[in-house]
Amino acid sequence: MQVVVLKKDDTIIKIKNVVIGGNEVSVIAGPCSVESEEQIMIIAELVNKSGVKILRGGAFKPRSSPYSFQGLGEEGLRLLRKAADEFGLLVITEVLENSMIDLVYKYTDIFQVGARNMQNYSLLKELGSAKKPVMLKRGLSATVEDWLMSAEYILSNGNSEVFLCERGIRTFETYTRNTFDISAIPVVHKRSHLPVFADPSVATGLRDKVIPMARAAVAAGADGLMVEVHHDPEKALSDGPQALLPHQFEEMMQQIRLIASVIGRTM
Repeated sequence: MQVVVLKKDDTIIKIKNVVIGGNEVSVIAGPCSVESEEQIMIIAELVNKSGVKILRGGAFKPRSSPYSFQGLGEEGLRLLRKAADEFGLLVITEVLENSMIDLVYKYTDIFQVGARNMQNYSLLKELGSAKKPVMLKRGLSATVEDWLMSAEYILSNGNSEVFLCERGIRTFETYTRNTFDISAIPVVHKRSHLPVFADPSVATGLRDKVIPMARAAVAAGADGLMVEVHHDPEKALSDGPQALLPHQFEEMMQQIRLIASVIGRTM
């Protein structure tokens, strides 16, 4: 059995012209949800101009309320793929259950497993047989050990292209959406060979806190960031308050490039 904590060499994932892990800091950016063709095209062009190579966007959205926007389904996947192809980007999107794997596989370059599914072991085992990389987000109340063992379910079933994403954990603090466990980044690097990203958008839930936490994550050694961006967040159908405005996103990219260079990394 492959063991996360004992593999000697760090995992580096190469997808077309994108490298995840190693010396390069990658950025995944886009809206929380795909809402329309116009929306996803505008945002894809924006993030592409800032140097991003991976476009995010939800087509199936697990929401706390059953009355909230749940995504456009396969039409959302189709629009996400169209926008990514238009601007030469890779796609990452969430898969919610086993029955969706084949459908999402047709449109995505990277499977995303969200926090609510981190311990959906049946799904993780199936993704172990998939021939595409998987990004595994940390569960809402998961320890680092829980998180790494969930990654093992994918790895031990044959898929070695796994990377992690710290997105905050649930604590007694209510000012921010979650508590961003920045210490998890160096802890994972010490315990594991897997690349680890950070999602300061979901971690904080507050637009004005995203850039400071993005800077901190890169300084702490994150191999990449996942960030939400929207050209009109006041009208966003999901998570508008945590989405960066275009000018804020450009500012963030400039700042993290500087931090990456200071610690000897590239973007």
